[in-house]
Amino acid sequence: MTSTSGNELSGGKGEASEAERWASLIGGGALVLMGLRERSLKGALMALAGGGLIYQGATKQSTAKQVQEAIGMSQAIRVEKTVTINKGADELYRFWHNFENLPRFMKHLKFVKVYNDKRSHWIANAPLGQSVEWDADILEDRENEFISWASVEGADVDNSGFVRFTKAPGDRGTEVKVVMEYNPPGGALGAAVAKLFGEEPEQQIGDELRRFKMLMEAGEIATTEGQPTGK
Repeated sequence: MTSTSGNELSGGKGEASEAERWASLIGGGALVLMGLRERSLKGALMALAGGGLIYQGATKQSTAKQVQEAIGMSQAIRVEKTVTINKGADELYRFWHNFENLPRFMKHLKFVKVYNDKRSHWIANAPLGQSVEWDADILEDRENEFISWASVEGADVDNSGFVRFTKAPGDRGTEVKVVMEYNPPGGALGAAVAKLFGEEPEQQIGDELRRFKMLMEAGEIATTEGQPTGK
């Protein structure tokens, strides 16, 4: 059997057909317009995903760096944290890409069900024993590098985010950067959602990434629950 390179899979002799090029250009343009109207992290991710399609349609290439330059646009609840994990990006990416793994170290998540390679259903804890739910779609997915996602219409909580995996300096493993944004609705539900991460949302996400680090490096999450507290 003759092996086939990734470039050759994109079209005859490594070039996209005219139909494929125009499909990328038209589809990408629509996503960019939708994203720019949103004025949020979700909008930026949609715009960048669409922009990637446009760029791909013109040159058959893509870039991840733009994401970091386009997310300062809204006043929603936004958290951003980075942790270095002594594991390869491929292993971390595979674990995270199965969203059903996330409740293992994210305490605010109760349940995640993956429907297919694009859509998943999420249930998060809320105060007073309540919960909030939403469906989310993957917007962009680069193997071993980057995953972005956003909730779909009808979600209890409009939210979006991305995780990026990059090689850490000095062969220390992989830097995992997470950016998440929530747009709570008004009223009592909005107040409950605002408390999902407690008073210090960045600290909460930081704690969850530390649990992710322990899980991936040691195979388990150490806990002090039930242990006496020393002075």
